[in-house]
Amino acid sequence: MSPFYNEDIQRFSKDFIPQEFLSDKENPYLIRNRQSDSGAYRHLTSKEIEILVKNSNSAESWDKILVSENFNPTLVKNCEFWGMVRIGNLQRGFLEYHKLRVPIGISDSTIISCDIGDNCAIRNVHYLSHYILGRQCILFNIDEMITVDNAKFGNGILKDGEDESVRVWIELANENGNRAVLPFEGMLPADAYIWSRNRADQKLQQRFIEMTDQLCDKQRGYYGVIGDYSVIKNSRTIKNVNFGAHSYVKGANKLKNLTVQSSKEEPTQIGEGVELVNGIIGYGNRIFYGVKSVRFVTGRNVQLKYAARLINSYLGDNSTISCCEVLNNLIFPFHEQHHNNSFLIASTVEGQANIAAGATIGSNHNSRSPDGEIIAKRGFWPGLNSSFKHNSVFAPFALIAKGMYYAEINLRIPFTLVSPGNATDEINLYPGYWFKHNMYALARNSWKFAKRDKRFVKEQHIETDYLAPDTVESMFEGLEILQKAINTALGKNLTVPEIIERQKELDSGLAVVLTDVLNHGKAHVLKPAQGVALFFQMIEYYGGRALIEFLNKTNSENASVDAILNEIPKSAGDYIHEWDNLGGQIIPKKHVERLFREIKDGTIVDWKSVHTFYDREWKNYPQLKNAHAIHSLLKLHGKTFDTLDKPFVGEVLQRTKETVGNIVDWAFKSREKDYTNPYRMATYESKEEMEAVVGKIDSNSFLIELKETSANMMRRIDEILSHL
Repeated sequence: MSPFYNEDIQRFSKDFIPQEFLSDKENPYLIRNRQSDSGAYRHLTSKEIEILVKNSNSAESWDKILVSENFNPTLVKNCEFWGMVRIGNLQRGFLEYHKLRVPIGISDSTIISCDIGDNCAIRNVHYLSHYILGRQCILFNIDEMITVDNAKFGNGILKDGEDESVRVWIELANENGNRAVLPFEGMLPADAYIWSRNRADQKLQQRFIEMTDQLCDKQRGYYGVIGDYSVIKNSRTIKNVNFGAHSYVKGANKLKNLTVQSSKEEPTQIGEGVELVNGIIGYGNRIFYGVKSVRFVTGRNVQLKYAARLINSYLGDNSTISCCEVLNNLIFPFHEQHHNNSFLIASTVEGQANIAAGATIGSNHNSRSPDGEIIAKRGFWPGLNSSFKHNSVFAPFALIAKGMYYAEINLRIPFTLVSPGNATDEINLYPGYWFKHNMYALARNSWKFAKRDKRFVKEQHIETDYLAPDTVESMFEGLEILQKAINTALGKNLTVPEIIERQKELDSGLAVVLTDVLNHGKAHVLKPAQGVALFFQMIEYYGGRALIEFLNKTNSENASVDAILNEIPKSAGDYIHEWDNLGGQIIPKKHVERLFREIKDGTIVDWKSVHTFYDREWKNYPQLKNAHAIHSLLKLHGKTFDTLDKPFVGEVLQRTKETVGNIVDWAFKSREKDYTNPYRMATYESKEEMEAVVGKIDSNSFLIELKETSANMMRRIDEILSHL
C-alpha cells in the first residue's frame, strides 16, 4: 500500500474529525476545548512573530498560534507549526530529570494542532500531532507522537461510525476467546473475573458491555493527553496514548492505543525497547527492557521486565513478571514469575502464586482445539519444570513438585504437596505439607505481601491471610475427602476425632488412594491421618483467633463473657460457608449473586456502583470473617451456639495457644533446615562465612516479628483464660 498523495497543502492540518462526525460543524475544536482551557490564550504580536521567523520557525498561519501572557518567543527555534497551536508560559530556565537537563522551550520539532502547557521543554520531536501537554513536561528525541480522531486509548469501546468488529477484546482464561472481556480505564481484577466467568448468563454479559460503553464518549476527536511533569524521551512511535501525570518513558519502541495511569504518588515508568499495544496500564507500573504486551490490562504496582510477553491477559496488582511468556490469562494480585523458560497459558490464577523456571502451565490440550483452561486457587506454587494438562483445577496453596503430569488434575484438598508417582498414571498427595514442613514460607508470604504492597490507592481489596473463609472452607472439603478415603481403606466408619487419635497407626501402614483426582489414574495419599489432624488443628486455630478478637473486650474480671459471646452474629450460618474470590477479595457467594441480580435489573447501573459494592463488602468483611470463623469452629466440633459456653471456649483457647507455639516452631524449623543441611553448608568455609553471606537465623526480621506477635497472642490468651 503506497502513501496517498494530496496536492492541496491547505488541507494538511484540517479535517482531523471527518465532517460527517462533527457534532458542531462550526466549531471543530469543541472537544479539544473541553479537554483544555481555551480562554487563557492571546494572539502573537508582530514583534513576537518577527522573533519567531528570525529563529527559523514557520507556521501554516501565525494567526493560529495562540500563546499565554508570559510567552517568550526567543525560546522557540527551528520549528514548524501546523493548524491551531496553543502555547503556555515559556520562561527562561531548564527542566531536569535523572540528570537529563533540557532548556525550557521548543526547538527542532514539528507541532500539529497541540496545546502545550506552561514551561515545557520540547526538543527534537519530529512529529507531534493532536496532543495536550500539561505543565513542565519534557519531550526529547521522539520520532512520532500522534493521536487520530477515533482514538480510544486502550478502552474497549466504539466511536461513531465504527463497526462492532473493530472492538478490542482481551481474551482471558481460554485461548478460544469465549471468556473475553472489554478493557476499560479503572478495570479491577474483580471486574475481569466476574465478567470472564458467568458466561451462560447472557443478560449479565450484555449489561457488562453496556456499562463499559457508558464510560467513554462515542464522539470522535479527543486529543491525547500528557499529564503534568511527565518525561518522554528517546522513543520512536507513540500513537493514541494518554499519559497520566508524572509518567516517565525512555527508549520505548512502540506505544499504541494505551492509557498509562500515573500520579505523583504512583508514577508509572516505561523503559527501553518496550512495545505495548492495546492496553490499560495501572498506576505505579514499571515496564522495562524489551517487554512485549498486546491486549492487556495491568493493575497497580506491577512490574514487567526483561523481554516478558504479556498477551490477552490481565495482570493483577503487586505482581512481577520477567522473561517469560504469559498468554490468555486472568491473574490476581501478588503473582511472581521470573524465568525465561516458563510460560503460563489459558489460566485463571487466583493470586499469591509463584511460577518456577521451566513451568509449562497450559497449551497441553486434551481436545482437538485450544479450548482448555486451568484454574488455580490462591497460593499456587508449581515447582521447577512442572508440566500440566488442561483442564485442571488446584485447591488453595497447592505446592507442586517438579515433574511431568500427564493427565488432568482436579485437586480439592488444600495446603497439599503434589508429586509424581511411580508410574505416569500415579501421583502422590501430602495434605497439610505447608503447615508441617513449609510454615516459614506460608506465614512469611502473608507477612511480606503487606510489606510489599506499595499501592497509594488500594481499589482492589486483597485478602493475604492464608487462613481465610476460602481456604478454611477448602480445608473442610479436604477433611471430608480424607475421612471418606481413610474409612474406605479401613472398611470402617471412623469419626474425625477417632482418626486423629489413631493418627500414627493409620499413617504407618494404611494405603489410601483417591481415584477422582487424576484422570484415569490414582492419587496416593501420604500421611492422610496427619492431614486430618492438621486441618482440624488449623480450622480450630482460625476459630480461636476469632474468639480472641471478640473476647478482647474482656478487660476485667467483672466483664461478662456470656454477654460478649452473645454478640457473635448467628444469622450468617445459613450461607456463610460459600465464598467467592473476586480478584483477591473474599466475598460471600450469596452477596455476589445479589450483585448480579442488581446489575441485571438496573439497580446497579455502572462500574462505579460495582466498585462501591466491593468497598462496602470490604468494610463489612472483618466482622463477616470473624463470624465465619466462629461458625467454622462450631461446625468442626458439631456444636451449636447454645453450647458455646465458657468451658468449651477455655478448651479451644488453650489449644489455640498450643497451636500458636507450634506455628512458631514449624516456621523456625522449616527455615533452620537452610542452616543445618550439610549440602547447603558445603559451599562455605565456615559457619561464620555462611552467616556473613545468608545472615543469621536469629536476625531474620520475619521470625523476630512472628515470635513477638505470637508471644503477645499467648499473653492475651492467658489474660482471657484468667477471666473465664
